[in-house]
Amino acid sequence: MIKFTENQLKTPKFMRPVYLVTAGQSKFDRAIPEKKTEELCVDALSMAAELINLTPAELKGYIHSCYYGHFADHFGDQLLGEAVIHDRLGLDPLGNIGIKTGGATGGSTLWEAAKTVASGYSDCVLAMGWERMDEVPTDEGNFLISCAADKDWESPLGHIYTGYYAVMAQRYWQIFGKEEESFRKTLAEISVKHHEYARMNPFAQAPMKITVEDVLNSPVVAYPLRVLDCCLMSVGAACAIIADEKTAMEMAKNSNIKPLRIWVTSGSHTLRPADRRPMDIPLLPHETAEIYQDLEERFPGSDRYPGFSGFLGARMCVYYGYRMAGINDPTEDLDVIELHDAFTISDIQTYEDIGIRPYGQGRTYVESGDCYHTNPKTGQPGKLPSNLSGGLIGCMHAVGATGIMQTFEIANHLWGIWGDIHGDEKHWKAFRREKPADWTNLQVEGAKRGLAISHAGVGSHVTCTILMDPDHLLKADS
Repeated sequence: MIKFTENQLKTPKFMRPVYLVTAGQSKFDRAIPEKKTEELCVDALSMAAELINLTPAELKGYIHSCYYGHFADHFGDQLLGEAVIHDRLGLDPLGNIGIKTGGATGGSTLWEAAKTVASGYSDCVLAMGWERMDEVPTDEGNFLISCAADKDWESPLGHIYTGYYAVMAQRYWQIFGKEEESFRKTLAEISVKHHEYARMNPFAQAPMKITVEDVLNSPVVAYPLRVLDCCLMSVGAACAIIADEKTAMEMAKNSNIKPLRIWVTSGSHTLRPADRRPMDIPLLPHETAEIYQDLEERFPGSDRYPGFSGFLGARMCVYYGYRMAGINDPTEDLDVIELHDAFTISDIQTYEDIGIRPYGQGRTYVESGDCYHTNPKTGQPGKLPSNLSGGLIGCMHAVGATGIMQTFEIANHLWGIWGDIHGDEKHWKAFRREKPADWTNLQVEGAKRGLAISHAGVGSHVTCTILMDPDHLLKADS
């Protein structure tokens, strides 16, 4: 049984407030042969500069140190890719470092950037992430990604990550879905929703107007997961500029967007799910032990936490993050979220890990309509919309960029510019994509606070990024 000490459960503390000043991203696609990786990173940085009415050169003049995230050297056949990008961005001889934490690489890059500013080492840092996944076939790419599993104990079984998640999906379906066909349809609804939202996003790789039946009839990858249950393999880049308060306000003084408060926390768990020791469920601020005292009676087989159906790493990063930022109940205190929907099942698992629903009840978040921009049952705004970018299933999973893209999406809502960015004809034209005749502005009106989860492997490393309008904080700085 895992036991924690008080020191291990201590709420993290930044030594000074940290701000997201601006961010940017490139086009995302399965292949972008017309552009080198460096050019995609330039596109992202140029967009970040444009948002605050600076030239790229003026923006770079504020940067003191740089953090670069990209997961797999194998894809681009380039070790120390961060050095190449740093050079091409014209940021030599500033200090820089590369970060790799699997699927959570983008979030981890933000984690390091935020801590650097919080510590006082730098007043302004660049967090840049990218992935180049178009130089190998999909099957080889899946194998390369699977090398992030434990190569002594898991890789010899020949698994790819879809295989790992398929087993978790079967287990979850058996225990919490009670093997009901309706649960499998709920998973499919997630895919339909995310592909639909991708239609409104000019940056997105896989916009589709599909039905639940289309998802259920798509080819099986690893049962019960089908092609349309799975995230994308992508090419693209995203960046964020993180700064202290004084520098942030100076940088944004001539723009229409205000710097946002940012907190980033992290959690982890062993790579080997079969070796995950049992423990008591760490409770979030709005939870009590009574919520779970009869969990085994309601869902036979759920007596062992985290077992094969939850992500302790996700629970731990929000355990720290909620307390750090003053969040009591995510469904009441947050306005919009972006979750790491590597697979439709991981989306439902994460609803529970981050406390949107108690363990065992994740499906109700979808079935209630709360996760939609507009609740399909009531026609009213969704209570807590999720993955309006299209997520990893509809928008992209250029691994090193993903967590940063998600954070930029949240920022767009808090800045109130989601429609301005995603509806801008110049992006649709530049990416040679046709803007739908029924294009819809997915701006969450009045959004003041949001959250993004960046997730690796089978929950081996997870980060939580929280953004807030500085005029709508939930707790005073101590």
